[in-house]
Amino acid sequence: MSMYRQLWLAIIISMLLALGGSLLASMLSARGYLQSQLSIKNTDNALALALSLSQNNPDPVSVELVVSALFDSGHYELIRVVDPLGKTIVERSAALGELGAPAWFVSRLPIQATPGQAQISSGWQQFGTVTLISHSRFAYGALWDSVLKMIGALAVAGLIGGYLGSLILRRLKVPLRAVIDQATAITERRFITIDEPDVPELKQLAIAMNTTVGRLKSMFDDEAARLEEVRREANFDPLTGLANRAHFMARLRQSLDAEDAVGGSLLMIRLTDLTGINRRLGRATTDHFLKEAGTAIGQYAEHRNHGFAARLNGADFAVMLPGETNPRVAADALLNSLAEMATPYVDTGAAASIGVGKFGHGMEIGALLSRIDSALAAAEAEGSDTVREAPSDDDEVQPHTAEQWSKMIRRALDKQWVKLISFPVIELSGAHSHRECPLRLRFDESGDWLPAGRFLPIAERLRMTPEVDLMAVNLGLRELQAQPGLRGLAINLSASSVADVDFRKKLLALLAAHRVNTPRLWLEVAENGALKHLAMFRELCHALKAANCRVGLEHFGHQFSQIGLLHDLGLDFLKVDASFVRGLDSNPGNAAFLKGLAGIAHGIGLQVLAEGVTTKEELKALAALGFDGATGPAIGEPESQ
Repeated sequence: MSMYRQLWLAIIISMLLALGGSLLASMLSARGYLQSQLSIKNTDNALALALSLSQNNPDPVSVELVVSALFDSGHYELIRVVDPLGKTIVERSAALGELGAPAWFVSRLPIQATPGQAQISSGWQQFGTVTLISHSRFAYGALWDSVLKMIGALAVAGLIGGYLGSLILRRLKVPLRAVIDQATAITERRFITIDEPDVPELKQLAIAMNTTVGRLKSMFDDEAARLEEVRREANFDPLTGLANRAHFMARLRQSLDAEDAVGGSLLMIRLTDLTGINRRLGRATTDHFLKEAGTAIGQYAEHRNHGFAARLNGADFAVMLPGETNPRVAADALLNSLAEMATPYVDTGAAASIGVGKFGHGMEIGALLSRIDSALAAAEAEGSDTVREAPSDDDEVQPHTAEQWSKMIRRALDKQWVKLISFPVIELSGAHSHRECPLRLRFDESGDWLPAGRFLPIAERLRMTPEVDLMAVNLGLRELQAQPGLRGLAINLSASSVADVDFRKKLLALLAAHRVNTPRLWLEVAENGALKHLAMFRELCHALKAANCRVGLEHFGHQFSQIGLLHDLGLDFLKVDASFVRGLDSNPGNAAFLKGLAGIAHGIGLQVLAEGVTTKEELKALAALGFDGATGPAIGEPESQ
């Protein structure tokens, strides 16, 4: 039994005992008073009758007449007159009849008044003795009426007492509930503080809990900061702060292989005559030059639609610009920035050379790098600040203008030229977890199915992702209904959809209409999009949890330092980005980072899955690090679903 119920039970029992005792005492007191008054009345009436008879030279006939007249008034149970020898002269008695109170009440609280007696005299001689008992029905009626009024008054007092008790309990319950919620949050690695209540004992408890939360949060933040440092040491160049070659190549492979890869432009930059600068100015100045170059390249990438920059080796840098369709213009802007930055370090001639090219889903990474490297060599051969663009082998016919894209996407949605493709996600124990189902679309009935990365960036710019995502969720729910044995199905939601109020309303209405299938629906949002719209994503998470959906983040890990922001979202899982998984078996830095990530995520109740697993060695390494599941090219279809 809960403490609140025990307190309520104690209050109720105490009130019942107090009110019951008061009622009993009042009833007994009232009965005693009525008995006393009835006895006095009996004595007074008997004396009055005896005096009246004594003054009139009584004889048996006159006595009988007076007694009969008095009895017929209906106020007496018994009037008896006996002579000195005990012989009854006259007697009148009446049955109890209606007593003005229930029989059970009369039997449990009998009123036993003392009969009144007086002597009747005739001159100096005793004529007889009169015995008189007044009728008790009036006393019972008065007692019953008094009891009813007392019960009513005590009931009102009980209700008032109960209300006051509830106020007191509520005053205690609110801060105590806050302390319980705070303790629950600690077990989930959520660190919240509460207001200190006015109740002294609870105030001390709240202060102690808040102090504990502060210390635990500090420990959690320290652990997250340590892992963030491990991540940076494993994946970033210590001199420039840009990504190192291994991490950049992993990100590039992911951008070519992932179903939702958007394509874009790749820039390869080579600083000119780094050896000469080192010889003329010294190593320290050369390092400073590289730092400034890295800063310029990094800032340029950050301001170009989630660009990603890296230092490949001594003088070579690279920038990946997702969604960039005009690489030459982008490269010219970067080259101007580098030329201005390098002025104090170069005597004359070029500061940098840049080779650029486009990349897209399904390209072979070796061929892409070879083509852009040839363009870089051609730019370097000119001996001045030069950009050379690699020829593109993408001759696919696609819409060119925003209006064309809008019409084609709208037509595909209207004609239902959309479908979900399916990839298995397994638990590392070998069991089937769920299926990951990205959306594909085609522009005509016999056309090729386009991966999400081809049309979603355009749909994002045209603000059509809410319609696209609703279509994907609708298809997913249909699939779950058609396959009752399917354990789960994951649908990706775009960040712009999360930020759309109308989309959230329509999504929740759609889920409400398919509530029987929502427990098997997994909905995931990319890490950068969720953190960009954190307040709206938090609101959506709470609504989706109420709808019994599973909610998580995909492509997780690049903003790991902000993991503290996720504690109150109610997430179920994290899908770690493939760039951390590639070559994991030979990358101890990433292995240490992912092991710590899995530990923290498990500590706050999250399932940890890996994306883009390409080899059995990577899968084995993930199992050793404590991951729960994985998906990717190395994951085959489970034997049973």
